[in-house]
Amino acid sequence: MSCQLIATEVSFAYERDKCVLNGVEATIQDGSVTGIVGPNGSGKSTFLRILAGLLHPDAGSVHLNDRALRSYSGRERARSIAFLPQSISPAFSLSVFEVVCLGRYPHSSAWGSLSAQDVAVASRALVQTQTDALRHRDFGSLSGGERQRVLLASILAQEPRLLLLDEPTSALDIHHQVEVMALLRHLCRDGYGIALVTHDLNLAARFCDRVVLLGATHCIVADGRPEDVLTGPLLSEAYGSTIRVGQHPFAPAPFVMATLPEGDGS
Repeated sequence: MSCQLIATEVSFAYERDKCVLNGVEATIQDGSVTGIVGPNGSGKSTFLRILAGLLHPDAGSVHLNDRALRSYSGRERARSIAFLPQSISPAFSLSVFEVVCLGRYPHSSAWGSLSAQDVAVASRALVQTQTDALRHRDFGSLSGGERQRVLLASILAQEPRLLLLDEPTSALDIHHQVEVMALLRHLCRDGYGIALVTHDLNLAARFCDRVVLLGATHCIVADGRPEDVLTGPLLSEAYGSTIRVGQHPFAPAPFVMATLPEGDGS
């Protein structure tokens, strides 16, 4: 059975008369990677939190499989949707395996003890993210790329159908950025639906099936295939400055580059 998360005409404001989202729509479904892009302050992370059920829209609706998202309990929602924020720093020293086991909370008993099933699912998530060799390491001792893979393993341990990720590659070097995005593509082929916020338009162009482009006016400028959305005119409109788009020299994807301000030859 397919899993689908649909946002319809979503509007939101943290303060009255200070709109963050205005009539935004998107569909997140299994077997697809959707990138949410746009300039700073366009509402990307807020929209992702609304999709995760952590915020409620002031207008519009979000439905998970034809049922209003806000009607789900927290545990019930977490069995279908996993949310990974920009950064997580455990307050206590935990091993990698303990961090991954935290993802079993939607399925845990009232006593919070791990069952054989919990251990098996957590172990499988480590294998999926190629972090099984790290299971006994202290989470705080890991590199940025290793941490991100372990955190992905933790949300996979929830056994969700949809993964919502807020800038999952922002703190990584170029090698680990590609590594994490390649892992997400692999998970997509396994049937997961993935939505991610990113500032890296070239990563979105290369790895996403669809792109939702938000503008400075907090509305959707375009929504569709990367080659249809990541164009010079649409990006220039969304970002309010001239952006050029060509063909990536090494991949079948657009290549995006911002232009320097006039007179700046540096």
